[in-house]
Amino acid sequence: MDIVSLLNAAIQSGTPLLFATLGEIMTEKSGNLNLGVEGMMLVGAVVGFKVGLLTGNPIISLFGAAAAGALAALIFAFLTVTLKANQVVTGLSLTILGTGFSSFAGKTLVGEIASDTIREFFKPLIIPGIGNIPFIGEVLFHHDVFVYLGYVTAITLGIYLYHTRKGLNLRMVGENPWAADASGINVGLYKYVHILMGGALCGLGGAYLSLVYVPAWQENVTAGRGWIAVALVIFATWSPYKALIGSYLFGGLDIIGFRLQKFDMKISQYLIDMLPYIVTILVLIVVSTKKSKDNMPPKGLGTPYFREER
Repeated sequence: MDIVSLLNAAIQSGTPLLFATLGEIMTEKSGNLNLGVEGMMLVGAVVGFKVGLLTGNPIISLFGAAAAGALAALIFAFLTVTLKANQVVTGLSLTILGTGFSSFAGKTLVGEIASDTIREFFKPLIIPGIGNIPFIGEVLFHHDVFVYLGYVTAITLGIYLYHTRKGLNLRMVGENPWAADASGINVGLYKYVHILMGGALCGLGGAYLSLVYVPAWQENVTAGRGWIAVALVIFATWSPYKALIGSYLFGGLDIIGFRLQKFDMKISQYLIDMLPYIVTILVLIVVSTKKSKDNMPPKGLGTPYFREER
């Protein structure tokens, strides 16, 4: 088995997981638990693909997908931040809504293929210099621009969360919104902005599947990746840097079945397809048993903020 091509495929398969995981990390850092990741990815996938068919412009397609994901997240934000609705129920409802919307909007798109312009734009691009480094360059820098955007997004989010004042404010909002409010931080604004940004990243994750990874429209193109992303947030302990590793690891589990087929191994394909979900359960068990401070979620996660209780 060619290890370089395997790792390349793992990175490509893990890229939609990375965007979705980063989006959920941003949302949960604000203290809101959004289980609607799958729905936001599907909305972004179908809108991005539709815009791509209409315009043939890859940049506009990405903006369309991000806007669609953000709009879906706005529904969640309005219900949970403004109306103080239950976050778990609202997130699950958003997944159902997104699934239904993608099926309805994608009904006429089945069999359609992304335009030549879009496929050409997202062709693998070798980064000059570092792309020629043996092994590391071949694995990390022989990809399309969307993969590189994932690298940049993860690093930028990490810098934002841990090395900027606004990132510190966001973490404070997630840990103790009452103390953040008393410090003069606009809790509602921080929640809205970061929930919408998280939704936009989830929408981009869905768009990668329909515009780059496939690239054609098919029903339920996310295939449960949104739920894996929710688990990956815990695996990454809410760190964008660890999300890079986790996403590509699970991306590798997703494609390993195709690589094993040529060895004529007598392993059930159904068992191989179950691997990412089995590992997800194992990860949740392991992380849950380690009660270290670094593994704990934001203390205000899932708790509606009532200013009057301050």
